[in-house]
Amino acid sequence: MFDRKIAGETAIRLALTIEYEGTRYHGFQYQDNASNIQEELENSIYKFSGEVVRVKAAGRTDSGVHAIGQVISFDTVTRHSPETFVSGLNHYLPDDIAVREAFKVPESFDPRRDAVSRVYKYTIRNSKVPSPLQRRIATVITADLDILEMKKGASLYLGTHDFRKFSGPMKGEGFSSVRKILRSELRKKNDILEYTIEGNAFLSHQVRRMVGALVDVGRGALTLDDLKKLIRGVGDSVAHSLPAQGLCLREVRYKRFPPLIES
Repeated sequence: MFDRKIAGETAIRLALTIEYEGTRYHGFQYQDNASNIQEELENSIYKFSGEVVRVKAAGRTDSGVHAIGQVISFDTVTRHSPETFVSGLNHYLPDDIAVREAFKVPESFDPRRDAVSRVYKYTIRNSKVPSPLQRRIATVITADLDILEMKKGASLYLGTHDFRKFSGPMKGEGFSSVRKILRSELRKKNDILEYTIEGNAFLSHQVRRMVGALVDVGRGALTLDDLKKLIRGVGDSVAHSLPAQGLCLREVRYKRFPPLIES
């Protein structure tokens, strides 16, 4: 179940949880002539094991977006243990990307298709002054915000909706923009606002536009009725997007993960 032959060699599939600061990358997915997380990971695997592999990820985070719980998988014919892969890949990775854990998984495991939900957190610094220490992980909003109204707005996202008004460019005809939101919470501590959202999947820019709409509610530019219309897909307006640096992929959830660990 865990092992199979590739070019006469016994191969295994590994799943890794990855943390990265996305500031200097043009997203996770491989792109020609643009720095990306996938290429860095594949290069580190080659330097460590000598293998040319293509990794699969649970989600293709956008340019500038961070992650603390991204999940990837790839096949290897090396004899290294998962623990050795963690230390070996971290040796070759740049200091803004790290492997946190590695597991041996069934050959059928697919980090994207097998995921039950994804959890993102968006961080806002609601202050009149910037914070140099937080500039890469939080978005500064200087306007006074009505937090109670924003929390009411966050609750409206719960359930299954067509989020086309919250999407970046769509993939084309037949592509569904319906998504199910399982958790939508806004918390404030001092001048930090943290919005946590969990859904079965997300559209491009969806979370950033959802938070952008909540900020518009908080500063009085959007009413709760306006937000309801956006969620229903009514009208010509769309939600505006907040910058990427405040967004972090916190966790990818599976029915069993680590899935079927075998020593």
